[in-house]
Amino acid sequence: MELRVERTDRSGDSTIGKLYVNDQFECYTLEDVERPVKIKGKTAIPAGRYEVVINQSQRFGRLLPLFLNVPNFEGVRIHPGNTAADTEGCILVGETKSEGSIGQSKVAFERLFNKLKAASETEKI
Repeated sequence: MELRVERTDRSGDSTIGKLYVNDQFECYTLEDVERPVKIKGKTAIPAGRYEVVINQSQRFGRLLPLFLNVPNFEGVRIHPGNTAADTEGCILVGETKSEGSIGQSKVAFERLFNKLKAASETEKI
């Protein structure tokens, strides 16, 4: 399974994009701002290709998708949230978007998570 994030809208504290699963639009994303130099908890991950696994998040107390081998980052996950205040370098997902925020995040996350969990049993993400 291949995930692709296309970053489309940038504001002062967030970056909104579109998430595609195998080239099919899935949902909107919200990340921190892209920066040339990383600022802890306030920077989007560098553009690139990363493997994603499903494992237990100690912070959230549940299974979540985790990005592997992101340069200068640890613990980058996909999880629910609505604004830049809800992310520290992770990718948030939502059904709707507006300037600086996404909505219906839990609905979008659960739908995406079910697809990722099923795929992770038979293929790499």
